[in-house]
Amino acid sequence: MPALKPGSPAPDFSLPTGTGEVLSLKDLKGKKIVLYFYPKDNTSGCTKEACAFNDNLARVKKKGAVVIGVSPDSAASHAKFSGKYDLTFPLLSDESKSMLKKYGVWKEKSMYGRKYMGVERTTFIIDEKGTITHIFPKVTVDGHVDEVLAAL
Repeated sequence: MPALKPGSPAPDFSLPTGTGEVLSLKDLKGKKIVLYFYPKDNTSGCTKEACAFNDNLARVKKKGAVVIGVSPDSAASHAKFSGKYDLTFPLLSDESKSMLKKYGVWKEKSMYGRKYMGVERTTFIIDEKGTITHIFPKVTVDGHVDEVLAAL
């Protein structure tokens, strides 16, 4: 599958949320989407990123966009994570990693010399027509929400 870039159509998805609903790209047609991929619920960087998006949700909504997080964690894990931090946007569960692979964020990573497969923290902005307008690869959590808001 060719790498996604600004101007590419966003790959379709249909995944369960932490509330048990299924959310798909076509459900969001007509809305700008901030779609962010993160490695794991309840880890320091991922918690900080989720809380930063949550704290700035009103600013994102003012720009006409919605926020959606995606990780390979289970819907039950997402439900606990959302509840613990009062997250008010959906988290999609991609246990099969099909969406992670379509978006090119399931990659070989390395820590302490050990290689393993995992999620590369990445954010996509998708316009109302389903076209990717911005991609933020290898996201640094601090200041990221402001970068996203500037791009919206």
